[in-house]
Amino acid sequence: MCPQLTTENDRMKHTTKTTSTTTGSPRRRMIMALGLGAVGLAGVLAFGLGSGARAETPLAALLAGTHIHGLAVDRADPSRLMIATHHGLHALDIDSGLTVQVSDHRDDLMGFVAHPAEPAGFLASGHPARGGNLGVIASSDRGKSWVKLSDGVDGPVDFHQMDISKADPAVVWGNYGGLQRSRDGGATWEMVADAPVGLIDIAASAADPERLYAATEVGLFVSAADAEGWQRAHPAQAPVTLVEVTQDGILHAFIFDEGLVRRAEDSAEWERLHPGFEDRFLLYFAVDPQAPERVFTATQHGEVLASEDGGRNWRQLGID
Repeated sequence: MCPQLTTENDRMKHTTKTTSTTTGSPRRRMIMALGLGAVGLAGVLAFGLGSGARAETPLAALLAGTHIHGLAVDRADPSRLMIATHHGLHALDIDSGLTVQVSDHRDDLMGFVAHPAEPAGFLASGHPARGGNLGVIASSDRGKSWVKLSDGVDGPVDFHQMDISKADPAVVWGNYGGLQRSRDGGATWEMVADAPVGLIDIAASAADPERLYAATEVGLFVSAADAEGWQRAHPAQAPVTLVEVTQDGILHAFIFDEGLVRRAEDSAEWERLHPGFEDRFLLYFAVDPQAPERVFTATQHGEVLASEDGGRNWRQLGID
């Protein structure tokens, strides 16, 4: 087990109050409040990623110069964890703790999601390295190259929250000026509804393409259709910093004072996997589709953690 990942404490409660007054999206506010805001490109160049060479970089060195915006297990090679960052997409060799930049694209991938039906596919959004917004971009070769699919509504959009329906991968959700939806894989978009207040993360259902989950500063909610009629999906009235639905319909969430929890979408019974992470809270989550008990997460401190038992016990990657 990763040391000192046992209980919530007052530092986490203090973080909740502090981050609610910082500018930007709720998830970005949480990062900025802990000194993990945007890092200049000079920080990346300092450890050799500016030359275009595919040099191997220790995970700790990578994360000292950038921060994480998403995780995904490489389905073609499950020994690699894909890490979307402020400076492009990187692949971590889990055994060695070494990373390589996947391509020359160093865009800030604020929204990043693996395609549930295409093993080499990703969708992303965010900011080009030169500035501005990316709109919606796609890769079909494990992140080596990217093409623009759409500007979205009132774009180019910058989706900080984004997900693909595992029930119908043609349905994609993103949040920019409100919740937007595509029904053709990201090519065209419609504005559907206002986002819930204090939205931090979204997850599309694996059981119903109309269902959407929302992690917010005041709890976890679910909408049955059209991002309206939100109902509580968990009774806790506390910040929820991530929500994720696996291919087989298991809903995961990290809730302040509760820790990491999960339940089947068709069940009302929640399982508390890990009661707390001391001063840590979890921001991003990835499940190995080939081994669902093998999961990964990233914390607000820029740590990457791994579990082989579904999230009950954890170890930190990239440390001696």
